[in-house]
Amino acid sequence: MPYEGEEGSDSIQKGSFAIFVAEGDVLFKQGEYKKALESYSEALEIEPSDKNCLVARSKCHLQLGDAVSALKDAEASLTEDKDYHKGLYQKAEALYQTGDFEMALVFYHRGNKLRPELQEFRLGIQKAQEAIDNSVGSPSKVKLENKGDLSFFSKQDEMKTTKKQPRMGYTKPGTKHVDNKQNKRPVRAEQSDKEKEITKQLLGDLYKDRLYLDKLLKDGDLTRPTTESGNQIYDLVMQGLRYLDTRTEFWRQQKPMYARNRDKAEASKGRRDKSKVPMDPAKYILKNLEEIDNSLAKNKPKDALSQSKRVLKTVEGWKESDVPDKDDYLANLHSCIGNAHLDLGNMEFALKHHNIDYDLCQSRESEDGRSRALDNLGRVHARIGQFTEAVKYWKEKLPMVKSALEATWLYHEIGRCHLELGEYQEAHDFGEKSLKAAQEAGDDVWQLNASVLIAQSEVKLGDLHEAIESFERSLEMAKIQGDFPAQKAISKALEDLNEKIVKGLKGEDEDEEEQNENKNDKKSDDEKDNIEEKEDAMKDYKSEDEDSKKDKDKEKEEHNDSSSDESVKSDKSHNSHKSSKSDKSDKSDKSDKSDKSDKSDKSDKSKHSEGKKDVDET
Repeated sequence: MPYEGEEGSDSIQKGSFAIFVAEGDVLFKQGEYKKALESYSEALEIEPSDKNCLVARSKCHLQLGDAVSALKDAEASLTEDKDYHKGLYQKAEALYQTGDFEMALVFYHRGNKLRPELQEFRLGIQKAQEAIDNSVGSPSKVKLENKGDLSFFSKQDEMKTTKKQPRMGYTKPGTKHVDNKQNKRPVRAEQSDKEKEITKQLLGDLYKDRLYLDKLLKDGDLTRPTTESGNQIYDLVMQGLRYLDTRTEFWRQQKPMYARNRDKAEASKGRRDKSKVPMDPAKYILKNLEEIDNSLAKNKPKDALSQSKRVLKTVEGWKESDVPDKDDYLANLHSCIGNAHLDLGNMEFALKHHNIDYDLCQSRESEDGRSRALDNLGRVHARIGQFTEAVKYWKEKLPMVKSALEATWLYHEIGRCHLELGEYQEAHDFGEKSLKAAQEAGDDVWQLNASVLIAQSEVKLGDLHEAIESFERSLEMAKIQGDFPAQKAISKALEDLNEKIVKGLKGEDEDEEEQNENKNDKKSDDEKDNIEEKEDAMKDYKSEDEDSKKDKDKEKEEHNDSSSDESVKSDKSHNSHKSSKSDKSDKSDKSDKSDKSDKSDKSDKSKHSEGKKDVDET
């Protein structure tokens, strides 16, 4: 096990590496190529085999004009992964800058085979092929004519056949051949005005240096052949002129003037006769497609649309017998028109042209064309909010995926659509697939995008703790890549998520407290009700007791009245006898009633005492 200090130093080195790389990226974007080169070099001292950093430093070398060093870094980035597309492209660019157009074309083709969806490889193939054609020349464009005075060549042929015999005779003694260095100096031919104008256009700012060197070369005193300093100055001046001549020839091969004039002539001729097929239809289409793509990249969709329509009208006038691949050209142009309409917001026209592209590729059974059309149809439907349709087209494209990087962005887009549709589990699954494909491709940017998609899906699924872990992983990736907007957005999402978790915990505590309070309130209410019932029973008992006392008093009064009547009315014996019997019966009834009332009083008192006890207990 490593010591704690070793682990700390490793983490510090990783952090320093990320800082140097981020600093180099910023400086490169600002055009500070030398400073960016230094930052990348310091980062590579920490991790010498990082392929992304090697490619970045190779770009700096290329911007500074050091194509050899750029080639070394590009080859170093391919040592571990021969199919690393960024390294392949950078190696092709370095070879192209060194003038090795054939090998550059080989690596452009290799990269295009691995990543056919990337436009940079297609453009590299085109420019390398054009550079080779311009260097070697096209046989169809060259015509030899027998014009002018050819006697010079015939004289040379005679001189070759007849050798000059040495002259015998007297020679002047004491004469020596003077070795004049000036006679060995080649005479530079003067350029015509037209050639000067062409050289000025090709060299740009370096043309002033060429004029200065020409002026020094013409200064006889400064470049005097009889002096050693003059010969040294002459050699230096000639070295500079030869370098400028090499650069002029290089740029002439890139796009020579006669080729520009030829293109203009062909364009004007094509306007006069649109039905005539050019000698190289593929080159004509590829050139226009490149210009259309550049217009779209520069946010000029109107220019791209007008050029696409113009070229489409031209191609439609061609005969299929003359151009066997006419449908392929038409499909590509409809795709460009659809993309231009998409950028302009004309979704209906965009769908129309992309569907035409799909139908043409379907009829020709072109898998690459169908893949392109399905991609574009999915983008249009996603843009207008029809996520179900977008998922349908993109899932149809999945079996046609040719690389891990193409798979990662396709999985990511499908996952985003599921997230918008509220299908959070599907969004999470496709996010996992996108992350796995991005790790296979070694693409840090798409790993970050996939990780954010997973975190968003987990938030929607309610897995808040897992979402925090995913967001924290995404934040670390954004810091390593130096993506400051992403860092800000992810930090904000983490803050909101933590607040949500805290609010959820507080809400649970409040619910428990509220439940306990409700239980206590219910108990107190029940106790109050029992006390009130017992108090009501006591009040009823008191009122019944008072009524029974009043009844007893009345019975006593009636008894006294009856005894007085007996003493006064003694003479009426028969009636009194009857009344006495009735009185006795009344008394007996009253006595029974009084006994019953006494019993009831006792029972009420016992109930009252029990109620009192219950009240005391409560």
